[in-house]
Amino acid sequence: MKLIARKAVVEPLFTLPAVFLGVLLNLLDALSYGIILFPLGEEVFKDMGPDGVSMFYVSCIISQLVYSSGSIFRGGVGSEMIEVVPFFHKMTYLIMEQVGTENPEALRATVIVSYAMSSIITGMVFLGLGAARLGTLVNFFPHSILTGCIGGVGIFLFITGIEVSARLDGNLEPSMEVLQKLFSADTVPLWIPPLFLAILLLTVKHFYDRPWLVPAYYIGITAIFYIVTTAIPSISMDNLRSSGWVFEAPAGVPFYNFYSYYQFGLVDWGAVWMTIPSQLALTFFGILHVPINVPNLAMVVQEDNVSINRELIMHGISNTLSGAVGSIQNYLVFVNSVLFINTGGDSRLAGYLLAAATFGLWVAGPIVIGFVPVMVVGTLIYMLGIELTLEALVSTYGRLQKLEYITIVIIALVMGVYDFVVGIAIGIGLACLVYVVQTSRKTVIRAEFSGAVAESTVRRHPRQRNYLHKVGPQIRVVKLGGYLFFGSIVKVEKKVREMVDAEAFAHSPIRYLVVELTHVTGIDFSAAEAFARMNRILHRREVKMAIAGVSFSSDIGRSLTMVGLFVPSAEEPIIPAPKVYEDLNGALEACENELLMVLTEKQQNATGEPSKPAPPVPIPDHLSELPVSPFDGIIGTPRHTQLHEAASTAISESPPEARKWQNLKQPLPLLLQAFQELTTRDEAFWHRATPYFTKRAFTQGQILYNRGDRPDGFYLLQAGILRAEYFLEQGTYHESIVAGTTCGELPFFSDTERTSSVVAERECVAWLLTPEKWEELQAAHADVATELLKVGMKLSAERMNAITNYVLITAS
Repeated sequence: MKLIARKAVVEPLFTLPAVFLGVLLNLLDALSYGIILFPLGEEVFKDMGPDGVSMFYVSCIISQLVYSSGSIFRGGVGSEMIEVVPFFHKMTYLIMEQVGTENPEALRATVIVSYAMSSIITGMVFLGLGAARLGTLVNFFPHSILTGCIGGVGIFLFITGIEVSARLDGNLEPSMEVLQKLFSADTVPLWIPPLFLAILLLTVKHFYDRPWLVPAYYIGITAIFYIVTTAIPSISMDNLRSSGWVFEAPAGVPFYNFYSYYQFGLVDWGAVWMTIPSQLALTFFGILHVPINVPNLAMVVQEDNVSINRELIMHGISNTLSGAVGSIQNYLVFVNSVLFINTGGDSRLAGYLLAAATFGLWVAGPIVIGFVPVMVVGTLIYMLGIELTLEALVSTYGRLQKLEYITIVIIALVMGVYDFVVGIAIGIGLACLVYVVQTSRKTVIRAEFSGAVAESTVRRHPRQRNYLHKVGPQIRVVKLGGYLFFGSIVKVEKKVREMVDAEAFAHSPIRYLVVELTHVTGIDFSAAEAFARMNRILHRREVKMAIAGVSFSSDIGRSLTMVGLFVPSAEEPIIPAPKVYEDLNGALEACENELLMVLTEKQQNATGEPSKPAPPVPIPDHLSELPVSPFDGIIGTPRHTQLHEAASTAISESPPEARKWQNLKQPLPLLLQAFQELTTRDEAFWHRATPYFTKRAFTQGQILYNRGDRPDGFYLLQAGILRAEYFLEQGTYHESIVAGTTCGELPFFSDTERTSSVVAERECVAWLLTPEKWEELQAAHADVATELLKVGMKLSAERMNAITNYVLITAS
């Protein structure tokens, strides 16, 4: 029994303050923009203010029932969207141009059908987005468009406030007749006091904002108005209505009167069709509210289980039903919902009671209109107009970039003064333009390196590394990221031109430009064509372009192929196509190999030996695979069978005294070659270490060790190529180890687990110092062991520095 009493009596009593506040807000909103749903300045619509209020109430009732039943916000308040008013006026004037005013019934029927139809279209779009779970899609609409629209609505409402308060017989047009009417002695007292009262309310709200302030303010205005007019005996209600101080009483008009306008046989469907763009613009504008109102309301009321898709479906059901019963659009109102919930309306029961109370207000609506002071409605419209305009144009000033702010101002002015549909179209165009300009200002160049810093992962012997450090600046790496389009590619092309500018090129000449595209998400036609221009610009300076981080099977590769980038030019002189590499390491390795070929040729000339011509470059017949680089097959690369082993290259680059090493027994020549420039000890010193190295042979594909293994030895590679694979949390990394270099020194000398897995890429010969032999060497020749340990640490430091540089470069 107690439970029944609580459910039936106590809980409804606790919701009464919230229900009263909700009804009062609905009444004020109905009198502010529900009453101006139709352009009252036109003769054919001048008596339809009560009908607009009735349609407003129906929309509120439908939305309240739907949101109270299905929204996650139990105390959510639904209401007509204030933004529909300017769109509806636009639709009305379009229909008037088509239908004319000779048949008022046909005109009103066509107009009201278009209103309801727009609500159904809005609801269907909401339902479609929610059912398809595309709630996140609405977040991609530029917020600047919504802000500009809010400003446009504010300007429109301000102008409408003047029209309603001054009781103009038409629109506020910049004509001498309208100005004379506006500033006449009879009209000024009608529209200036509401404007002053609206500014006063906004000022008070700025310094002292409370939930009850706005309702109390308008109740106070109404009370004072009737106290003053009642105190003067000569003033009657008829005088007040005839002079424009109080709205005309709807004589014998029932609360459901607007349904009498639905005469489908009189509807001009061609005129309705003409309003479709305005209806779609209104739908678009309505959609923008959901991703703003819903998250904001969730944050204020601390609701953590919000689903945008669910709320979209609720908006879809509400708007579709509202249109089906002959009413207009609605949405979940943020401010009203917060006030309603904070005053005890956080329950579905409170929402249902608000719907019931609004129904009672609807029934009594037409009678109430005849006693509403125009001043109150004017103050409401002024306040909303000024508030929305300030929110859009003043609050955003200084917080946005100039272009974005200018976009908001233009949208607001076009919408408020000229046309809402045109304003949205201009807003979308300007938003796209702002995006292009802002994106163009943000460079897509992620990083830029020279070859002295950006090195391949090939483990080369010291003399080659030193040479590459010296000539490395001739290699330039430019890493790009993001989406490349006609706006963002401009800075890339400008950078390339700066590199080959006469003065810059003389100061820092380059031989290769590697453009890395790993982090590029897409490319448009204009940007793809720009690569062809950059290749021609570079060719004039005999600079070779390479494209890294892309394959022909990728979208970017196909886009570049379609503009003919990878086909040599037909004109004379022939401009070679850029070479393509799937990763940056491959491009760097190719550039380094060609630089090493130059060094090799010079050393051969210096020793009197004839220079060997570079092997022929195979040219692919088609582009189904990556084109073979002209650098492939050159001395020093670990990739193809054509390459000489790195040991022969190292010997050709060795100092003059290295000739006598050739007559020494291995592994002494190999040891001296690998340790040159890392130690000052001679062959006699290192000869004592050779008995402790054991010769090993490895077949192609044989695994030397795996990551995590205990170190089995320190390797000196005499012939062949090894491949070391590092498996890190950030990804995989590999390096090629060529003949004449070392392998596995750090884990061996530090007695730690292997950090990589090493496999023989081809048949290899190596000399191995095992842990047991290392112990013997330390016992027999402590000075040799100490020097070997120093050399090992120097080699490890060099490798760690190279790996760190490469990881930083690829991650940038």
